[in-house]
Amino acid sequence: MSDDPATELLTIRDFLRHAVSAFSAAKLAHGHGASTPLDEAAFLILETLHLPVDDINPWLDARLLDSERKAVSDIIRTRIETRKPAAYLVKRSYIHGVPFYVDERVIVPRSFIGELMFSGLFGGEGFNLIENTEGVGTVLDLCTGSGCLAILAAGIFPNADIDAVDLSEAALEVAKINVSEHDLENRINLLHGDLFDPVEGQTYDLIITNPPYVAGAEVNAFPHEYGHEPIMAHLGGEDGLDIVRRIIEEAADYLNPGGGLICEIGTGRDILEEQYPQLDFFWLDTEESEGEVFWLTREQLIA
Repeated sequence: MSDDPATELLTIRDFLRHAVSAFSAAKLAHGHGASTPLDEAAFLILETLHLPVDDINPWLDARLLDSERKAVSDIIRTRIETRKPAAYLVKRSYIHGVPFYVDERVIVPRSFIGELMFSGLFGGEGFNLIENTEGVGTVLDLCTGSGCLAILAAGIFPNADIDAVDLSEAALEVAKINVSEHDLENRINLLHGDLFDPVEGQTYDLIITNPPYVAGAEVNAFPHEYGHEPIMAHLGGEDGLDIVRRIIEEAADYLNPGGGLICEIGTGRDILEEQYPQLDFFWLDTEESEGEVFWLTREQLIA
């Protein structure tokens, strides 16, 4: 019997089982759009076969062509041998079903803010942060990376012009690809620079930011998969919050009256609440996070 899975496995179900076993045996680290070996195996197989990624079940018993079997076998092996995040291998990632191009110039798009954008907090029924999404005319996305949050914001705030800023010119090249793929060149303005520097003197109805917020010691202990991502997109100083503090201290000058800041910070809630006792942080939880995203209005920031 051959050691090449492509010669013995026939169906998507076969390859899914094989991939889960192989990923588990290799002790791969997950967390770049998939949190388990099963989810990542399904994602890789479906993307490689150009099938919808929302549900693998309808395809499980489909028999593959020889060329398809080889392609799936090769990408499973490459994931194990290189330990690159799956999204880099297929050049694709998703947030709530919205696709984004991705490569090693940016971190793999993933954000609790992305989840919150679809939670009803913006224009939903009952309690929300912004009731009238059509009334938002200007949005600033700081540390935009792949441009994913700016693109999601364009869908939620249909009348908004959006400035998206990043210090990495390489990241902005990826963001340009995504803005073009989503046909948003007329609404999203990509700017190179350090946080607020490129938008000096401008103000916004909303500031969105998922900045680098990982502490130095945690970056040094990253699993191998995370080492393929740009370190500058993760490293936030000794305690991880150097850039977050700069944003908090400068954001009010760039917000219109009634505007607000939504910011993802990881696990630094206690540090921020101790350092800024005057600020009434409103913490926003998701299914997978608690106290890792905050909301502050301009009026709270200047109080």
